[in-house]
Amino acid sequence: MMLKHWLRVVYGAFFEVGWVVGFKHASTIWEWGLTALAVYLSFYFLIKAGEVLPAGTAYAVFVGLGTLGTTVVGILAFGEPVSLAKVALIGLLLIGIGGLQTVTTKEGN
Repeated sequence: MMLKHWLRVVYGAFFEVGWVVGFKHASTIWEWGLTALAVYLSFYFLIKAGEVLPAGTAYAVFVGLGTLGTTVVGILAFGEPVSLAKVALIGLLLIGIGGLQTVTTKEGN
């Protein structure tokens, strides 16, 4: 059942990408409204996951996935530059995220 809680972290990170992009690119009241909704949903899912998963680990994975998603969206949607170093560091980030998920057990066990 741990998968359900990790999925909440992933959902939260997905919405984190949305609000980070929104903070940079929102220009209408509707876009700002969607950005605010993304902020709310992002932290809602993180908080729900943190009720079961260790908060520090859940937060680290949340931030890592958000960083990964924001970087990829920046490259693909907004033409931000890509380098071998950036790709290598993204790979290292993925290894760290996967490692944290692998070694984490339910809080209190």
